[in-house]
Amino acid sequence: MQALLLSNSTNHGAGYLAHARETVLSFLDGAELTFVPYALADHDAYTAKVADALSPHGIRVTGVHTAADPRDALRRAEAVFVGGGNTFRLLAALERRGLLDLLRERARAGMPYMGASAGTNIAGASIRTTNDMPIVQPTSFAALGLVPFQINPHYLDADPSSTHNGETREQRLAEFLEENDAAVLGLREGTWLRLDGETASVSGQAVQPSAPGPALVFTRDAAPREVSGDVSDLLAQPARLDVGTH
Repeated sequence: MQALLLSNSTNHGAGYLAHARETVLSFLDGAELTFVPYALADHDAYTAKVADALSPHGIRVTGVHTAADPRDALRRAEAVFVGGGNTFRLLAALERRGLLDLLRERARAGMPYMGASAGTNIAGASIRTTNDMPIVQPTSFAALGLVPFQINPHYLDADPSSTHNGETREQRLAEFLEENDAAVLGLREGTWLRLDGETASVSGQAVQPSAPGPALVFTRDAAPREVSGDVSDLLAQPARLDVGTH
């Protein structure tokens, strides 16, 4: 399986995919890209944005929504990019169009899969660790399961100088782990996860100035640990969902 899972598509002050351009172009290796725009409402404008970013570098981009038969378009796709937006809307749209199982099948068979934000969220076992509001209701939270662990894109470290008293991201993930036994990879803004067969690695430069590295791993009954580079051990840790509290 070949996958590139970006925490985000745009860094502040930079163009779309600019912060990861070399990695993206190397990953796609000139393949024609089928873009899945369902996480946002305006599919045409979203596809145009991706094309504007990648076509100058020789990547042809076609929105799957423009195909008379989106399922056939996915069957013939050389590579797929699932863009960010609202994860619940994305998952519901894939379910409604009968694309979720097909996308999983193609990705597991070796078709390069690229995701950003919501498109990265759905690569995990479920979407339970998304940051998004449930603006629509999919039939299930079950996602593609390309990796056996959970992913939390846009992971944000708590600001010790903030006067905001709401839950931190770490606290929310701790609540997830109280009910579920599954590793969670918190990808900081500006970073990504690369899957290449049986290996997995995290790279990129975290945008948050105080961040010590690209990502953290959260597991039940253990302190969060910073990770960088090889994280292949996570591929051997299947998710156990709905196991409840101890």
